[in-house]
Amino acid sequence: MTYRIDRLGHLGDGVAQGPDSPIFATGVLPGEEADGVLTGDRLTDIRIVTPSTDRVKPPCRHARACGGCQLQHAADPFVARWKQEVVQTALAGQGLTAPFRPMVTSPANTRRRATLSGRRTKGGVLLGFHAKGSEILTPIPDCKLLHPALIAAFPGLEALVALGGSRTTELSLMVTVTRGGVDVVVTGGKPLDGTFRLDLSRVVEAHGFSRLTWDGETVALRDRPAQTIGRATVVPPAGAFLQATAEGEAALLSGVREALGPQRRVVDLFSGVGTFTLPLAEAMEVHAVEGDAAMIQALDLAARHTQNLHRISHEARDLFRRPLEADELKPFSAAVIDPPRAGAEAQTAALARSSIPVIAAVSCNPVTFARDARTLTRAGYTLDWVQVVDQFRWSTHVELVARFSLT
Repeated sequence: MTYRIDRLGHLGDGVAQGPDSPIFATGVLPGEEADGVLTGDRLTDIRIVTPSTDRVKPPCRHARACGGCQLQHAADPFVARWKQEVVQTALAGQGLTAPFRPMVTSPANTRRRATLSGRRTKGGVLLGFHAKGSEILTPIPDCKLLHPALIAAFPGLEALVALGGSRTTELSLMVTVTRGGVDVVVTGGKPLDGTFRLDLSRVVEAHGFSRLTWDGETVALRDRPAQTIGRATVVPPAGAFLQATAEGEAALLSGVREALGPQRRVVDLFSGVGTFTLPLAEAMEVHAVEGDAAMIQALDLAARHTQNLHRISHEARDLFRRPLEADELKPFSAAVIDPPRAGAEAQTAALARSSIPVIAAVSCNPVTFARDARTLTRAGYTLDWVQVVDQFRWSTHVELVARFSLT
C-alpha cells in the first residue's frame, strides 16, 4: 500500500495519517509517497515511490545502518527550516512568537565529543553506534560526524574493549577531543586489578590518550585533558559537560555576547566549567553558579591562571532545589542561563520575580525553553529573538540561544 508522508515527527520519522492513527516511516520526508509493510504503527521494507526535492544522497556510507544520524537523507535547507519550525511550534504551544535569526550549522567531522559502544566478538571487537531502535552495533570507520581525532582513536578504543569488555555485555566509551589527546571515560567494564591497570595504562601510552577513567576511577593520566575556553585553559572533570563542537560553542557564545551587550556584572546560571563565564569575564565581572562542585573547581582553577580577566566569583549550588532568588539577583545587570534538557522551571520563576533587565537564554530542549519563556513573558519580559544553533548535525537535536529584555 502507498502512503503519503505529511510531516516529520520529533524523532525524525516521516508521519502519515492512517485510518485510525499516525503511521511512522523511518527515512521518509514530507511530501513523499512510499510503499511498505505496515507492522503496528510503523512502515517497514520501505520503497520511495515519489521522492521529495529535499531528498539528497546521504554523505556517509554508514547512514542506512547506523543510528547516530537521523537526517542525512534531507537537504541542509530543509533541516534548517524543520528545526526552526520545531522551536516555533513549541513556542506557539505556549502562545508565543519570536523573530528568528539564521541557523548556524556545525560542519561535518567536527563532533568533538561522543559516546560509543563496544563489545568483544568471537573474531575481535565491535565499536560504533547502535542502529536506530536496535541492539545491533554498527562499526563506523568512515563516520562523517566525528572529529578526525576521534576516528584516529578507534584502534586504541578497540584495544580497551578487547582488554576490558566481554561478548555478553557492552562497554560505553565517552570520548572527548582535548589538547592533550583523547579523553576516555569507560563504564561497564570488568573490575580493575593490578595487572589490568597496568595493561590499560600501556594502551593509554601507546595510543596517546590524555586520560582514562574506568568505571569512575582515573586509571591513567598521560597528559592534561585541557580545553581552551576564551583565553583560559580548563581541565574538566572526567565526563563533565562540554558543547558538542567548537563551532557550536562559538556560535552560542556569539549569541550570548550579542544578547547581553555591554554589562557591568553578570550572573551565569548553570555555568558548567565556564563555557560562557570565562570568555565573558574578558569584558565584565561574572558570578558563576553550578551544581557540580568539581566543575566549579575546574572553572576556578582556570580563572586563577588566566591573566587580564575581570573578577570571577562562583558558588556550587543546586539551582533546581535552591534557585537564586530575586533579592540575590539584585546585584547583577544581566543573566545567562543554560540549563539541562529539563529546563530551569524554579530558577526561571525566580528570574521572573527579579528586575534583571536582560537575559541570555541557551537551551537544548525547545519544549522546556518555551515553557520557561512563557514564565518570563508573563512577568513582563519580551522575547526579542531566537537563533537555532545546529551543532548536532544530521540529528533531530535542537539547540538555541535567545534574548529576553524587561519592558
